[in-house]
Amino acid sequence: MAVPKRKTSRSNTRSRRANWKTTAPVLATCPRCSSPTPPHQACPSCGTYQGRHYEAAERSEHQG
Repeated sequence: MAVPKRKTSRSNTRSRRANWKTTAPVLATCPRCSSPTPPHQACPSCGTYQGRHYEAAERSEHQG
């Protein structure tokens, strides 16, 4: 296996890491409650997806 012969400088390391960018999450609006929701997933606030209601999709942090 190859081993580096020289120490990688800070400028080379930082210029390489300059491309590690994050992207903002894509959000769509729910047609029922107009809250932002990830596309192709049930709405976390009202639990609907494509006109159907899903109980398991609703948040349950304070229940139980």
